[in-house]
Amino acid sequence: MEISQPLLVRDADIRRRRAGGEFLRLRLGDRTGTVSAVIEQDIARIHELAPPGAVVHVAARVSIHPRFGPELEVESLRPATAGEYRREALEDGPARSAEQLEDDLRALIATVQNPHLQRLLAGVFGKDAPTWADFREAPAAKRYHQAYRHGLLEHSLTVAQAVGAIAATFPGIDRDVAVTGALLHDIGKLEAYELADGAIEMSDLGRLYGEIPLGYYRVRRLLETLDGIQPELERALLHIILSHHGTLEHGSPIVPATREATLVHMIDNLGGRLGSFDRLEKELPSGASWTGYDRAIGGGAYFGPQAAAERAAA
Repeated sequence: MEISQPLLVRDADIRRRRAGGEFLRLRLGDRTGTVSAVIEQDIARIHELAPPGAVVHVAARVSIHPRFGPELEVESLRPATAGEYRREALEDGPARSAEQLEDDLRALIATVQNPHLQRLLAGVFGKDAPTWADFREAPAAKRYHQAYRHGLLEHSLTVAQAVGAIAATFPGIDRDVAVTGALLHDIGKLEAYELADGAIEMSDLGRLYGEIPLGYYRVRRLLETLDGIQPELERALLHIILSHHGTLEHGSPIVPATREATLVHMIDNLGGRLGSFDRLEKELPSGASWTGYDRAIGGGAYFGPQAAAERAAA
């Protein structure tokens, strides 16, 4: 299969082979998915033409790598002209509109009964809150799940919705604390990632501190502005943020030690893994049922013959 079309540069890295020599790996895509391209000639010039966020017109042949899946063998690449593309057709995004996600978020927040937590959530998600505009636009990740505009809103909301639904199933869970912690668990990503023209990069603060410490200190500062909040409530929320990755080797400075923190960690992990399936399905080659190996899920993903037939017919 050959293609000739504009694509958005999502990532561009010059890498060195073990045997010597360099190559340029590009991640190119549109709203339907992302594909890698390996450039071995004229690397410096193409790297300058194709920084993350740029739109390039690519002529290429699509091949299937036995391990990594679809790849582009680029024949020519140039900057795309303004009349050749619509930006909204190139940028990935959530299945629900940002407006619907916002409405669902506000409906969920309205179910939180604790007045201190209501004030805290208003300070983050209120329409006039200084963080709201950034939170609404921010991605949830650079690569593995919800790595697009509004991704942080989508991920935080879906985790909190699931936490709220499950909280009543098991005894001893404080639903208000669990839902609030779920909504705020990834708040550090506001400072850890930067989104510009469809390209997502780690910020200096993200590289230096990590998203969990950034989130902990942001929420702690907000809690210190709330008069009358109980110390136990503060500890419960901050513990959720610090432990939501679950294990020390996955970046949490502490493991979950409460019911609420355990629930948020489990649902956050589930949401991230299912988000990886969404990403992989968009990248699935036409007619294929299986993806190649993916590090986020630890293997290949299977979508069955129906998905293969639907993609082949598209």
